[in-house]
Amino acid sequence: MNLASLWHALEASSIGSYVASSDWVFPTLETAHVISIVAVVGYIVVMDLRLLGIASTTIPVTRLARATLPYAVAAFVIATLSGVLLFVSKAAIYMVNPYFLAKLVLLALAGANVAVFHIFTWRTIAAWDGDIALPSPARAAGLLSLTFWIVIVFCSRMIGYTLGLYE
Repeated sequence: MNLASLWHALEASSIGSYVASSDWVFPTLETAHVISIVAVVGYIVVMDLRLLGIASTTIPVTRLARATLPYAVAAFVIATLSGVLLFVSKAAIYMVNPYFLAKLVLLALAGANVAVFHIFTWRTIAAWDGDIALPSPARAAGLLSLTFWIVIVFCSRMIGYTLGLYE
């Protein structure tokens, strides 16, 4: 089975068909997806601006992370689940949309950025947690994250505007 066949099989699945054919399921999922993405991006921007030394500089990074991370993770789970359900309704169309493909790549890069930050930079946090000006690797992670998420949001909006071009 090639990938195009897989995308069509996902669309033809009971879940894909139900999401695509229901008058209320797709818009409800889309609403949940947008709201959860707004929450994810909001929490991430708060953390990124702290890493960049622009905002919340009086709050230690660990305290800010403890306050935002659980909500960011919960919102990300909702965004992922709703996004997967939206995807299966029009998988073949999404997989030829350059904005959707760019979004997937950027999500992977954002995930890699978080992983690198936590594996390497976070290990030394005891030395700089309360500082206003954080070490270069922390600032770089914040700048990369902020950049990735701005472009992810742009691509996400463009998917909605261009999806019909690929049907």
